[in-house]
Amino acid sequence: QVQLVESGGGLVQPGGSLRLSCAASGIDFSASAVNWYRRPPGQEREWVARITRFSGTQYLDSVKGRFTISRDNAKNTVYLQMNALRPEDTAVYYCNAVNSRNLSSWGQGTQVTVSS
Repeated sequence: QVQLVESGGGLVQPGGSLRLSCAASGIDFSASAVNWYRRPPGQEREWVARITRFSGTQYLDSVKGRFTISRDNAKNTVYLQMNALRPEDTAVYYCNAVNSRNLSSWGQGTQVTVSS
């Protein structure tokens, strides 16, 4: 059974940093693309960043230059380093993995709150 567990969320002041982790099990992780999504309060879920199985990366325009997605296949973990955080980054952040057969799995989410 596929399991994705996010961690690293919390409360941070504007301009601060957080690093989210997504630990995967029950999946061929090295052959999977991984996405981060977020759901701001009262809004729809939006895609934030993606890392392919070959470590190619893509980002939502509003986070480019501030967020960095990376992966450690030896640890079956993907990271989202978030710098220069803004109040509008406040959201529940979700990890999503898509394997080589296009089967999609989701984590339970981790809350990020940016506030002074």
